[in-house]
Amino acid sequence: MGPEWIIVGVIAVVVLFGAKKLPEMARSVGRAQGEFKKGLKEGATEDQSPPAQPQGAPQPEAKPEPSTED
Repeated sequence: MGPEWIIVGVIAVVVLFGAKKLPEMARSVGRAQGEFKKGLKEGATEDQSPPAQPQGAPQPEAKPEPSTED
């Protein structure tokens, strides 16, 4: 794909969407990309941390260890 096809593609996008819509579209694509990256980072940190218990959930009781005394 040569530079001619890139120029043709840019002209086609300008004709189809108009010059006024292009900055708006680029802005929304940038925001979507940022949200996607943010989601990836949050997903990676959730995978590394232990699962959190919901608030108000009963805590598991600690069982006493059996004594080994005779």
